[in-house]
This record gives sequence, structure tokens and C-alpha cells, in this order.
Amino acid sequence: MTKGKLSVTNKTNHGSTAETMPPAPPTYEEATAEGSPSYSGAYPGDGEMLTEFNWDDKNIRRVFIRKVYAILMIQLLVTLAIVSVFTFCDPVREYIQAHPGWYWVSYAVFFVTYLTLSLCSGPRRQFPWNLIMLTIFTLSLSYMTGMLASYYNTKSVVLCLGITALVCLSVTVLSFQTKFDITSCQGVLFVFSMTMLIGGLVLAFVLPMGYVPWLHAVYAALGAILFTMFLAFDTQLLMGNKRYALSPEEYIFATLNIYTDIIYIFSFFLQLSGTERN
Repeated sequence: MTKGKLSVTNKTNHGSTAETMPPAPPTYEEATAEGSPSYSGAYPGDGEMLTEFNWDDKNIRRVFIRKVYAILMIQLLVTLAIVSVFTFCDPVREYIQAHPGWYWVSYAVFFVTYLTLSLCSGPRRQFPWNLIMLTIFTLSLSYMTGMLASYYNTKSVVLCLGITALVCLSVTVLSFQTKFDITSCQGVLFVFSMTMLIGGLVLAFVLPMGYVPWLHAVYAALGAILFTMFLAFDTQLLMGNKRYALSPEEYIFATLNIYTDIIYIFSFFLQLSGTERN
């Protein structure tokens, strides 16, 4: 098909050979004949995790979304079970509160697995190690969430679980239905995140000198808003019909992000409206 485009015409002018004409650029069909870069990493370095939207096969996208939400439901059920045990079972609650060292162990495991799954594409894509690491991550974060919930009244925990479920469901539905492209707002989320980070560092030094309820409540409210925005952002990355989309190979990364967003939303709601146990 490109024979005519790539042919070289040799013309002589007073016995000398003329310069060859440069080949014509390939057509769109020829350039994309070997597959879309959004699928399998045709870009150098095995592709980019965050690419401009270029999905043409809706079936791949649907399978990708179903896989992410299936894993997410299992994660949330495990977390709900651990939170329920830590909240309703008095012997377990007393044990974990009497041994805070386990919290710091789970935090270290959470931090290491989160960085590994977020930054290393090899472990994140290699089956079954990606699922094993995701399971360890889920158990560690569930333990931390359950221990946090154990310090609050049972009714407060149940109420915050319900509020979190309603908020997450509403944000998910809105993200699927709205035409507004949240994936193009990375700058706003980055500035908001840096503000929260600086505010958290200030609170870490202020709170030991004296508890300020209204300041803690403001920080918790802003944290809930921030991670609600992150949930909408990550949901639209999962959908793939906006400016940016996650590669279908990154189902572990997508699940990791959405699960973390939901857990942080619950934690901030608990700090904002929860009543501590006597």
C-alpha cells in the first residue's frame, strides 16, 4: 500500500544524480496498525500509567471496571469485618488498645506495601505477587482503621460508616454521569494536598501543647473534602472517557487508590463527628 509513497525517483541533470525525495509520512491507519499505546505500552519504557484517553474498545474498559470494583468490594468487606470485630467485641478492643505497638507495626507494613505498589510497576503487574501485596496492604490498613474506630462510640462508628457509604456512592454516580472533567484538575488537588500536609505538620506541634477542638474539626472536614475529590478524580481515571485514563493493566493501582480514598473519608468523618468512648 505504501509502495508508491516510498518509491524514490532518480532524475539526472547534466549527468549528475538529483537528491532523493524524503519518504512521505505514514497514514493514521499505518501508524496505529500495531496497536494503541494506551493498551500495552507501545511507548518507550513499557508505556505510561497515566495517558491521554485513547481507548477504542469499550469491552476492555468494562472488564477493567468490573475487575477493579470486584476487588474493591472484597477489600471493603474485609475492612468492615475487622472494624466490626474491633468495635463490638470488648475483649478484642481492650487487647488492641492495651498493645499499641501492633498499630505501628501495621503502619510500617501499610507504608512499605503502599509505596511498593504505587511506585514499582513490576510488583504491581506481576501475578500473583500483586494480589498478595494488595492483601497485605488491605489487612494492615484495616487493622489501623479498626483500632481508630475502637476508640469511638459504637453508634458513632455505625453512623460514620453509613455516611461514608452514601457519600462514596453519590460521588461515584456523579463521576460517571457528569461531563465535567475532574482529571484535568491535578493542580488544584496538588495545592490542596500540600496545604493539608502543612496543616497536619502544624497540628502535630500545636495539639500536644493544648487540644483545640475547633482546629481539629476544621482539619478533619477539609480532609474529608480532599479525599472526596480524590475519589471523584480516581473514579474518572478508571472510567477512561475523560482527558486522562489509567491503562487497563493498572487494575491494582486503580483499586489501591479508590480503596485508600474511601478509608480516609471514613477516618476523617469519624474524627469530625464521632463521639469517643468514656
